[in-house]
Amino acid sequence: MELTTIILLCYTATYILINSLAADKITRYQTFRDGDTIISAGGEFELGFFSPGSSTNRYLGIWYKKISEGTVVWVANRDRPLTDSSGSVLVDGNGITILQSVNGTNGIIWTANTSNYIKNPVVQLLDSGNLVLMSEDLEGFVWQSFDYPANTLLPGMKIGIDLVTGIERYYTSWKTDNDPSIGRFSQRLDPSGFPQFFWMKGSVIWSRTGPWNGYKFNGNPNSSPNGIYKDTFVFNEKEVYYKFDLTNRTSAVMRYIMTTAGVTQLLVWNDQLQQWSIYLSLQNTDCGRYGSCGAYGICDIKNSPRCGCLRGFVPKFPEKWKAADWSDGCVRKTRLVCGTKEGFVKYSGVKLPDTRHIRYDLKINLKECENLCLKNCSCTAYANAYVTRGGQGCLLWFSDLIDIGDYKEDGQDIYVKMSASEMGESWRSGSKRQIQFIVIPAALVVTLLGVIFLLIFTKRKLIKEEKLKSISETESVALTKMESEDFDLPLFDFKRIANATSNFCRDKKLGEGGFGPVYKGILDDGRELAVKRLSKNSSQGLDEFKNEVSCIAKLQHRNLVTLLGCCIEKGERILIYEYMANKSLDLIIFDEKVKNTMDWPKRYSIISGIARGLLYLHQDSKLRIIHRDLKASNILLDHEMNPKISDFGMARIFGGNETEANTSRVVGTYGYMSPEYAIDGQFSVKSDIYSFGVLLIEIVCGVKNRLFTHPDHSLNLLGHAWLSYKGDKLLQLIDGVILDSSNHIEVFRVIQIGLLCVQNDPKDRPVMSQVVLMLSSNMKLPHPKQPGFFMERYLLEADYSLSSPNLSSSNQFTITTLLPRQ
Repeated sequence: MELTTIILLCYTATYILINSLAADKITRYQTFRDGDTIISAGGEFELGFFSPGSSTNRYLGIWYKKISEGTVVWVANRDRPLTDSSGSVLVDGNGITILQSVNGTNGIIWTANTSNYIKNPVVQLLDSGNLVLMSEDLEGFVWQSFDYPANTLLPGMKIGIDLVTGIERYYTSWKTDNDPSIGRFSQRLDPSGFPQFFWMKGSVIWSRTGPWNGYKFNGNPNSSPNGIYKDTFVFNEKEVYYKFDLTNRTSAVMRYIMTTAGVTQLLVWNDQLQQWSIYLSLQNTDCGRYGSCGAYGICDIKNSPRCGCLRGFVPKFPEKWKAADWSDGCVRKTRLVCGTKEGFVKYSGVKLPDTRHIRYDLKINLKECENLCLKNCSCTAYANAYVTRGGQGCLLWFSDLIDIGDYKEDGQDIYVKMSASEMGESWRSGSKRQIQFIVIPAALVVTLLGVIFLLIFTKRKLIKEEKLKSISETESVALTKMESEDFDLPLFDFKRIANATSNFCRDKKLGEGGFGPVYKGILDDGRELAVKRLSKNSSQGLDEFKNEVSCIAKLQHRNLVTLLGCCIEKGERILIYEYMANKSLDLIIFDEKVKNTMDWPKRYSIISGIARGLLYLHQDSKLRIIHRDLKASNILLDHEMNPKISDFGMARIFGGNETEANTSRVVGTYGYMSPEYAIDGQFSVKSDIYSFGVLLIEIVCGVKNRLFTHPDHSLNLLGHAWLSYKGDKLLQLIDGVILDSSNHIEVFRVIQIGLLCVQNDPKDRPVMSQVVLMLSSNMKLPHPKQPGFFMERYLLEADYSLSSPNLSSSNQFTITTLLPRQ
């Protein structure tokens, strides 16, 4: 009896030991059924059976465990769901198998087979989210889930092709949110020619990246290095793939996902909001559609119409082209004839054409590349393969150039072969003597023309200065010209707008900026509008009007105010926006009575929304926009208190490879302008970052930076925040209204982020992508350095209006005397 008891106890202990051998593993001796799970060693991911959304079907999948529990990143049996909870997992020498029991008989639902028998197989879930199958007699992984992505790309996952094993790794959308089976969209690498990625809609090419240029994908504004994660592209004889890795895995949780609509998004986990936030979105814009402008057509989203022909080319079918059908593309004005003189036209800042049918040599330079193309009658264009490595590498096209885009800030140079007749007479002669004979007279002609143009320009300038005194004639002509252009915006009748605002009644007035009043309007159909009527006595009004239309008309983001249309009748300059029920942020946070309704969760949500909107302007939009007048009064709030950045009259579109610019006309608002901009006229994305930092601290403190006073010193709000931070006295800085409704540590963190944004040296300030990550994660923050404009000042008793021909702003400012801090 005692022996039987001992044997039973030993058997029980052995069974328990085997079945709980490791929480992150399944061995061939374990039973794994629906309801069982394994968790990675660090608790990051969990494997088990689940039902997505409202579906009752069961799938074996992997999801996040520590954060966002239930967010699925991988599914095994995507296209073969179990109909009930009778599923189980079998691990044996053949691999991993999902079984379903039907009437006592197990049927195979899905299997991860291996070519060889596995001795003592073990399945383990790693903290990377990778499910791996290992064997004690084999090195490495016999099988891994990272080789078979679903709709998610995790850090460390490869997307591409293993040229040795033949494994192709690509990810596909779910069919619906309730159905993880393979959907219509996929993203995969095409290794033919020079490798590039395609987005597919079924079997049709939907969009593509340009080729890898040494540090990013050509023509893709969202793949720029940012210090948060690192892009890697490997191209050798064994494999071709892309992956991304976080520079610090403890600082953020990020993943790429392909939505059911085919949009690729990079998401970051927001600890404060306990939800996923969009870090960037690779949206398929009109110019992103593959081949939308046909052969030798170039797409520029800033133009209307967006498609045009390369120089020396004309539409193949002009009538179809006029009807906005550009699919047939363009043809040469002059055919290339082998053996005749030919040259190349350079195009800068473009998304390179489709590279599937090209030839390449990565060991030669650009000059050698040009010679190869000249010698081959079939060659149509050439370009550098890499913008790094000193411009090494050669790409050669031998067919029509398809899918070219104008991406000034993210493009490369390409050289298109043209006949001599299209290159100009001076090029046609190879003789230096002939060139001199032509160039010298040409230079004299150019000089003469220059003198003539200078006289014309001077005369026109004088005329313009006279006409600026009475705007009617000049602006009427300008506005008539604008009317003939395609705004991609509805044009409203003046009478309709006048009726909507009760003829611009004072009672309808919402506020007034430096360029005119804003009225509330209600159309006949009941729609509410905000009507911005630029004042006629502003000499800069027309420029600001054009700028605002050109900037914001092409921008679409939930944290940017929507421009619904404009009116340019009778010399008027009227912009029609969506109506914001809660007006502007400054009317709430700086009002002692109203700000009582603004608790910390609302303020934090507003801060996050502004940050996402600014990130869109700087990085994710079709155009790179520097706002230049970000402040509380330019943040509008809708009926749900969602923030929307407004007033793009002073914004600047950055083109080419611009990262900064200089101006002799400083525009903006004192208190929000960065030092390098206010003093030297130098602006960049870091100027907007500075303004955002000021705004962030104002939101937390509930007072204006410029009008802040303190009995112990004469610093502005930034200076006071800096002293409070250094003295570990941040609690006294927080607006009393939010003390009870806030997590103090969270508020302290936001203040620190604000101080990082307002550091005196622009190089020290983070970019907006880093700011969004700081706000949405618990990453460790660096210590800020001294803020800009950290100086004592003495406020005069009276307020004066600043008037300067080189300074434009929409606010009245208090004159201050600035003295160095003692």
